[in-house]
Amino acid sequence: MWLAAIFTSASGTSVTTMNDILQDFPIAAPPDRVFDAVSLPKGLDEWWTLRSNGRPEVGASYELDFGPAYQWRAEVTKAVPGSAFELKMTRSDNDWDGTVVGFELEPSANGTQVRFYHRGWPISNEHYRTSNHCWAMYLRILRRHLENGESVAYDQRLAV
Repeated sequence: MWLAAIFTSASGTSVTTMNDILQDFPIAAPPDRVFDAVSLPKGLDEWWTLRSNGRPEVGASYELDFGPAYQWRAEVTKAVPGSAFELKMTRSDNDWDGTVVGFELEPSANGTQVRFYHRGWPISNEHYRTSNHCWAMYLRILRRHLENGESVAYDQRLAV
């Protein structure tokens, strides 16, 4: 889903909102386990990154390795164990720089309800549309990893 709109403020000037990627889905695993999978390097490496490094503490820096041409960095802007984790992209592709990737976790009868967001895209371009699709694929791998213990090799993740 994407959100983009132009509104007129009280002063009569137009205000453009950014494009967001939003995904809500359940995972049959407790919130603490989901938090670890989306915030700890070992967890991220199971479903998103090739290799990562960082600590889930506000202000900490994360290294996100997606291969030789994609050595990205992010800063933790929210870290509430079992509840929420958020990264602000600080060195990445131009379209990703300054965007915020986050997870809000709520306990549910069968585990955890996840509210994922990737907010602040400057425009709804081809890269935005591709990332929207890729996030759905990666989040599916996250869910299957936590629910079934599946592991997918990094180079195969977008093919499953």
